[in-house]
Amino acid sequence: MATRTPRMAHIEALLADDPQDSFLRYGLAMEYASAGDETTAAELLVKVATESAYVPAFLQAGQVLSRLNRFEEACVVLRNGILAAKEQGNGHAEGEMAGLLSSLE
Repeated sequence: MATRTPRMAHIEALLADDPQDSFLRYGLAMEYASAGDETTAAELLVKVATESAYVPAFLQAGQVLSRLNRFEEACVVLRNGILAAKEQGNGHAEGEMAGLLSSLE
């Protein structure tokens, strides 16, 4: 388990007021990734991606899952992320996820 950081505590305090805030949930996941706890980061990112259409969560989830050798899960998340990015007109994110997906398939 990674070391807890002050930033994690701060984000969790903010989430107590708004637990569905996708940006904060994403930020917490990225803090776990930065602290070296990629398993927790992956769980949190997949949850954000599943419960919202926050496009950066899909890409980061795909990247973290890939680093954890969870390739099938990464591909599923990336495919869903590509659809979300298309719906939002985010061609840049769509292209990044398509590139990663292509390297995993």
